[in-house]
Amino acid sequence: MSRKTDVAFWTFMSMAGLAGASTVFNISHSYSATSPNNEIYRQLDLFGDVLERVRNDYVEKPDDSKLIEAAINGMLASLDPHSSYMTPKSFKDMQVQTRGEFGGLGIEVTMENGVIKVVSPMDETPAAKAGVQTNDLITALDGTQIQGLTLEEAVEKMRGLVNTPITLTIVRKGRDEPFEIKVVRDTIRVQAVKSRLEGDVIYAKLSTFNEQTHSSLVKQVDALKKQLGADKTAKGYIIDLRNNPGGLLDQAISVSDDFLEKGAIVLTKGRNLEETQRANARPGDITDGKQIVVLVNGGSASASEIVAGALQDHRRATIVGTRSFGKGSVQTIIPLGQNGALRLTTARYYTPSGRSIQAKGIDPDVVIENELPPELKPKTAEKPRGEASLKGHLQGETAKGKVEESGSSAYVPKEPEKDAQLQYALQLIRGEVIAPPPKPVEAITAETMKPEILPGKKQ
Repeated sequence: MSRKTDVAFWTFMSMAGLAGASTVFNISHSYSATSPNNEIYRQLDLFGDVLERVRNDYVEKPDDSKLIEAAINGMLASLDPHSSYMTPKSFKDMQVQTRGEFGGLGIEVTMENGVIKVVSPMDETPAAKAGVQTNDLITALDGTQIQGLTLEEAVEKMRGLVNTPITLTIVRKGRDEPFEIKVVRDTIRVQAVKSRLEGDVIYAKLSTFNEQTHSSLVKQVDALKKQLGADKTAKGYIIDLRNNPGGLLDQAISVSDDFLEKGAIVLTKGRNLEETQRANARPGDITDGKQIVVLVNGGSASASEIVAGALQDHRRATIVGTRSFGKGSVQTIIPLGQNGALRLTTARYYTPSGRSIQAKGIDPDVVIENELPPELKPKTAEKPRGEASLKGHLQGETAKGKVEESGSSAYVPKEPEKDAQLQYALQLIRGEVIAPPPKPVEAITAETMKPEILPGKKQ
C-alpha cells in the first residue's frame, strides 16, 4: 500500500514545479479546437485574462507570486477542507512533524495573553534540565520580546540547530521579577506514545501517528510486561486514542496489526478501481490475546479512527468514550520541487466490514462522557465540531434514512481519578462492570466489499 497519511496521510510523488503565468496564458493554444478538454482550456484563458487585468490595473502593484498562491489555495479550498497548498516552509514543517524529531528545547507551549505559556516540559530534554516549569510564561527570546509574534513564529524561533543556545526570559508565579534561563538545543523526539501501569492494567496513550509510534508502542509495552515481573501478567490493555488527530497511514496499519492475528485492517478506494487497496494483518499479538479497551472521543480523527474501526470490526476491542471526529478521507502529499507541495484528497477509507466513517465517525460500544467542569461549560448551547460541521466536507456514504453525525465531547480531565472514561475501562478489564453486547457491525453499502478489492501488501 502506498504510504499515505490522514491529517497527514502523506504519499510522496514526483511532479514538476508550478508553471509560470505565461504558460497559463498560452496553454490552450497548443491544443486543437476539437480537444475533449477544450472547455477547461477556455477557462484557463479566462483565468489568464483576469490575472493580467489585476496585474496591470489594480490600484497598487500586486505581488505576482502571492496572486498565484492565492489562486491555487482558492482552487483547492473549493474541493474539501483537507486539500491545500503547502509553501516550502510549511512542507518542511510537515516533514519534521512526520519524522517526530527536530532540534529544539523540549517544551509543549501555548499562547496566552500575547506571551508563550509552558504547558509541560518533556522529560529528559534541555528545557526540563535547565529548570523550565509548567505554567512558566516566556516573554522574550534572546532578549527580543515575544509580544506581536504568532505561536508558530515563536515556536520557529525556539527550534534550531542542535547544540546552539537560546536565552528565555521567564515570568514565574511566586517570583517578583522576570529572570533568564539559558537552554542549549538538542534533538527532541516527539513522544508519540506515553504508557504506564494502572495496577495490573497496561495503559498506552497515543498522541499522534508519526514514524515513531509503532516501534515506541511495542518497546513500551514490552518494558511494562517486564516491569510486572515473570510471575504476573497484565490483566488487560487500554489504548487511549482520545484527541489524537491522526498521522501516517502505515503507522495506523502497524498499530492495528499489533493487536490482530489476521484479517483486513483498512480498505482505501480512490476514484479509479485500480487505486483500491487493502491492508491485511499478519500473525502476532503484542497483548497475547488479552482484553483491550480503546478510548476515543470527538478529537479522535483519521488514523485514530482506522485503528478503532479495525479493532471494533474484528471484535478485538471494546470501544469506550464518545463518537469520533469522522474524517474518512485520505490525503496524498505531492511535492512540487522547490515550490512546496500539494495536499490532495485522493481516496476514502473503509473499515474491514466496509463501513465508511466519513462525516459520521466511530460510534463507541459504550458511550461514556466526561463532565465538563463549570469553568469550561459554554454559556450557550454549542454542538462540538466534527467533520460534518466543516464547510465543504466530503459527503458521507450514509445508509438510507440516516443523516450525517459528527461532533462530540473531547474533554479529558488531567487527573486520572476524575476521568470517567478511563475509570470505566479499568473496571471493565477487571470485571467490575459488564459491557453491553457489541453492536452489530453493518456495512454502509454492499459495494464496498466487492470482490474486485485488491489484497494489499502489509507495510
